[in-house]
Amino acid sequence: MTFYHPTAHFSTKGKVLVVPVVSVANVAQLAADLLIASLSLHRVGIFDPRHLVPVIGAREDDLPGITTPLELFGHDDVNVAVIQQRSPALKSSKQDFVDSLLEFIRTSGASAVLVIGGVDMSNRTDPQMLTPTCQIVPPGTPNLASGPLAALTTLPIPVYTSPVSQYLHMDEERTAIPFIPGGGLSRRILSSLSDTWQIPTACLLQYVMEGDNRADAQLMAAVVSKVLQVEVPNWKQPSSWSHGLFGTPHDQTLYG
Repeated sequence: MTFYHPTAHFSTKGKVLVVPVVSVANVAQLAADLLIASLSLHRVGIFDPRHLVPVIGAREDDLPGITTPLELFGHDDVNVAVIQQRSPALKSSKQDFVDSLLEFIRTSGASAVLVIGGVDMSNRTDPQMLTPTCQIVPPGTPNLASGPLAALTTLPIPVYTSPVSQYLHMDEERTAIPFIPGGGLSRRILSSLSDTWQIPTACLLQYVMEGDNRADAQLMAAVVSKVLQVEVPNWKQPSSWSHGLFGTPHDQTLYG
C-alpha cells in the first residue's frame, strides 16, 4: 500500500522537511503546531497510519474532514514543510514505520531534513544545564555548511552527548547516535540512515519535563526558525490550543 497520499497539489522538491518525533512532553508536536499556524501551512497530504496508534479528531479551525495520525503540511510560497505526527508508533512496528518514513523522505526531493524532539530534563549533566537546546548531526550526512541547515554550524547550539550509558543493550544495537532518554524514535531514525543517504540531516533536541509545555514549544519553534533562517513576523498559537490542549475547565459546582 502507498505510504503517502496527497490531498492537494504540492511538491516537496527543494523544501526543508521538519520531522517532529513523539517524545517527552510532546514538545516537538507543539512546536510543529506553532510552525504550521504561524507560517500558514495547509494540509497537503496524509500518510498510511498502519504503524501508528490509531487516533482521529476534528481538524483545526473547523475545517471539513478529520485529523489523522500522520499528515504533511506545506505551502507553495514557504520553503518549509512539516510532517506532523500525533500518535506514537506501535511497539511491534517501530522499524517498519521508520523505514517507510525514511523512504518517503529519500524520494521526496527535499533539500534537507530537520528532526526535532524532546529529551528528559532530569537526565542532564551540569554542563548541559547551561542551554535547553542541543543538536545531533548523524555521521555520513552531507556537509551542512553550504545547505539549508548551514546555520547549525554557526549558532551556539552544543552537540548532544548522552548523560547515561550509551550502550544499554547488545553489541549489535550499538550506534554512533547517543542514547536519548525520553527521545522516542529520534535515535532510531538517525541510526537508520543508510550509508548512501544524500539529504543533509540534523536533529534538534530540547530538555523538557511533562507539564504546560507551551513556552518550551515556543522556544523550540523559534530555534527551528533560526536554524532554517525563516522569518516568522508573528507567532500564532493554533485555535485548538484554547480549548483542546488541556481539556475544558472543571465544573466548579461539582466541588460544592
